[in-house]
Amino acid sequence: MASEATVLTVDGPDGERSVRLSSPSRVLWSDLGLTKLDLARYIIDVGEAFVRANGDRPVSLQRFPEGIDGEQFFSKNPPKGAPDFVRSVMVVYPSARTHPQLVIDEPAAAVWAVQMNTVVFHPWASRAETSDFPDQLRIDLDPQPGTDFGDAVGPAIELRKVLAEAGLEAFVKTSGNRGLHVFAPIAPTHEFLEVRHAVIAAARELERRMPDRVTTAWWKEERGTRIFVDFNQANRDRTMAGAYSPRALPNAAVSTPLDWTELESADPTAFTIRTVPERLRMLGDPWADMHAHPGTLDVLLGWWQRDLDAGLGELPFPPDFPKMPGEPPRVQPSRAKKPASPA
Repeated sequence: MASEATVLTVDGPDGERSVRLSSPSRVLWSDLGLTKLDLARYIIDVGEAFVRANGDRPVSLQRFPEGIDGEQFFSKNPPKGAPDFVRSVMVVYPSARTHPQLVIDEPAAAVWAVQMNTVVFHPWASRAETSDFPDQLRIDLDPQPGTDFGDAVGPAIELRKVLAEAGLEAFVKTSGNRGLHVFAPIAPTHEFLEVRHAVIAAARELERRMPDRVTTAWWKEERGTRIFVDFNQANRDRTMAGAYSPRALPNAAVSTPLDWTELESADPTAFTIRTVPERLRMLGDPWADMHAHPGTLDVLLGWWQRDLDAGLGELPFPPDFPKMPGEPPRVQPSRAKKPASPA
């Protein structure tokens, strides 16, 4: 017996494409009864803005074959059977291995990814043909226990000022959960480690200005009830949910670009696959012109060097990364060996 399926028509660069969607009635968000077909229609509705934000980049797919409450896995290799309008690009991982990753060039490719049970799309900070050189500086403001979205708003606004002083134009979006993501377009002239150092420099400057509200402490036991500036999201092969990507959360939240004037009154739970298409139609895309005026990292890298000269060195890398030059020990402070007491 043939499985249930439907065929969707999706606008493409050279006319319409037909994308087959199997099991369209499969429920992905059980609390809301939202299905695979609902998700595919959402992607079609926001397709232009989605591709503008996530297209032409290596992308990892977070896939949920049985819905968001079931098992999940990440696809970095392009899934088998990709249609000819879906391409891949070779990228280098932190281990120095090379591997192909999917690239989305049009809405039909994202709809096909939904056919492959993708819910969350994780694009790199670099373009496909220059994957070693990010064209986005990305800063993740991550609320810690005891804080929430509202606590991240003030730091985001101050971070915008910090980046402006460094000659960069900041853009903001909800993470889709409790946090905020602040991006700045940059010329793709620095590799990932230098961009990471620029992020750390901005994070430290923000921490100086808001020490009671913001922290760069990598170890959770040192963060307290503050907003953590997650500098490690700037590393090679570290990604965030893309703009307009759904999240695997019960309310079908979407990581949603905002105008800065909206931020203080924004309710991140209001941005879902049900509401974001109409929002786009009514208000447009706040990130539409993000890359019109890319900046440079000259000022931030100058701040990085200033901090190095003042004795502030490298910060810890993720545990799966090779040991990096100048990196402090990868052991949380409470477990570090104490110096021996004098006899």
